[in-house]
Amino acid sequence: MHNGEKRIKLIFDYDKQLIAKVKEIPGARWSSSMKCWHVPDNEFSTIAIKKLSFILPDPLNGKSEKSGIVSGRYNKTDKIPCETHAEYIERFSGWLKGQRYSEKTIQTYMDALYVFFRFYRDKAIETIDNKDIVRFNYEYILENKYSVSYQNQVINAIKLFFKIIENKVIVEEEIIRPQRPQKLPDILSKEEVERILKVTTNLKHKSVLALIYSCGLRRGDLLKIMPRSIDSDRGILIIKNGKGSKDRIAPLSPKIIELLRTYYRQYRPKTWLFEGQNEGEPYSESSLQEIFKTAVKKAKIKKKATLHWLRHSYATHLLENGVDLRYIQEILGHKSSKTTEIYTHVTTKSIGKIKSPIEDLNI
Repeated sequence: MHNGEKRIKLIFDYDKQLIAKVKEIPGARWSSSMKCWHVPDNEFSTIAIKKLSFILPDPLNGKSEKSGIVSGRYNKTDKIPCETHAEYIERFSGWLKGQRYSEKTIQTYMDALYVFFRFYRDKAIETIDNKDIVRFNYEYILENKYSVSYQNQVINAIKLFFKIIENKVIVEEEIIRPQRPQKLPDILSKEEVERILKVTTNLKHKSVLALIYSCGLRRGDLLKIMPRSIDSDRGILIIKNGKGSKDRIAPLSPKIIELLRTYYRQYRPKTWLFEGQNEGEPYSESSLQEIFKTAVKKAKIKKKATLHWLRHSYATHLLENGVDLRYIQEILGHKSSKTTEIYTHVTTKSIGKIKSPIEDLNI
């Protein structure tokens, strides 16, 4: 358990190539206290782990043997999709790549399809219909109490697969798909953001956190930024190939431009604006999270904040400063204005001015 969430702990000897593969698993993090990597305890992680080649100790004789099994949820006799199913899945993977889907989305869809076709290993693809998907939804997803988010990802993958490969339409109304809970975004106050930046004395770390907050960046956005992405003359940051393969721009304040100039003069990055220990290697997502976690602790902030809170806070603070919602949508790269509108529910600028009727009561 980590912060109330079930995780899978991965222990293995240092292997640069293996670490790179582990980092590709969505939600993978490095624990400084436990000195190990850990990933979410879900179907995606388990399948991804099974594809890796770990050296696991044999508890009986102390010897090591090659194994692809780490989690206790599955064993070596697990069924995998038959060869025919695997060929169809690979064809679908090729189509996704041709359509320029992100690597993360492709991996998510592949994992979902491997789960589905393991369930229907002995059934020909052309004979699978809506009733089979309804049964899979009931007997696998709902029976195992998987999350709404996981359920939607799997169903979306199955729908698109059959549309492209079999030209078959899935009747979605027959499949129970609860709406994802509309949770308000978590935010930090301006004062809390200021404290986080003030306690971060390492120039590189401060530049990372300041840029994320000042432009409302996702982690993936930051890791793709190159020195030439900064247009200081125009005062903008050019964000290439963001979520949904979209390019966009975000305004850069003179304060952040000056900070980045100081950072650049000291570190002289070659390929990426923020590089890892080796030249030309981008910073890792887990390192970003560790930087933020350390800063929050030093700032004595008790909230269980994550790095993504900086993006939420940026949008909310812009709205409280009177910036038009349409501009915020463009800066954040939201496809729909409905996604951006959720920030109107957490801004305190107008809500704080509302007088409660209890003020009129003599109590």
